[in-house]
Amino acid sequence: MLRDLKISWLICLGALVSNISFAGSQLEEPLSNSVKAMMQRSISDKAAPKLAFTRAEESDVWLQEMSQRLKSRVPNNTYREDLLRTIHYEATRSGLDPQMVLGLIDVESGFNKYALSSAGARGFMQVMPFWLRNIGASDHNLFQLRTNLRYGCTILRHYINIEHGDLYRALGRYNGSLGQSNYPNLVLGAWRKNWNYPQKDI
Repeated sequence: MLRDLKISWLICLGALVSNISFAGSQLEEPLSNSVKAMMQRSISDKAAPKLAFTRAEESDVWLQEMSQRLKSRVPNNTYREDLLRTIHYEATRSGLDPQMVLGLIDVESGFNKYALSSAGARGFMQVMPFWLRNIGASDHNLFQLRTNLRYGCTILRHYINIEHGDLYRALGRYNGSLGQSNYPNLVLGAWRKNWNYPQKDI
């Protein structure tokens, strides 16, 4: 009976841990006026999300492939496709690989729109609220799909620029763990294992 209780406790603990986000916590740093203005312009973009491929067939194949991989975690077809289109759009416009962004979301929130870390980071990409004051507006909702992805991709692009293109160090900054290997390795590992997308002939 004691063994059964231990097993039950471990199962409950595992379920609890699986619902906790990785808790990214970017550190607030002063931004120059030029950087702040550039990021504000990026955040204010109002274009409709769309897949950025040269041919419609390529868009369809990517969406179908990624949708199948995400289906178990986001069962609603319409919402899942909207999420994937927005991820692809926001990543591409920020000069990021959409599959890498999928890996980051995988680690940060497990695709939980309402993920909230102990540090206060919010949503899919675990954006810290101080960014609203620095580059956005107080009425922006970081639990809203597009707003969260737009902020997250803009912030990661900013960190990549600071690190002169070094994604590994930029991911450390994104998580507030610069100089430590755990978080960058988790994101890169999730990207390679779950979201790697080789080009296919169509």
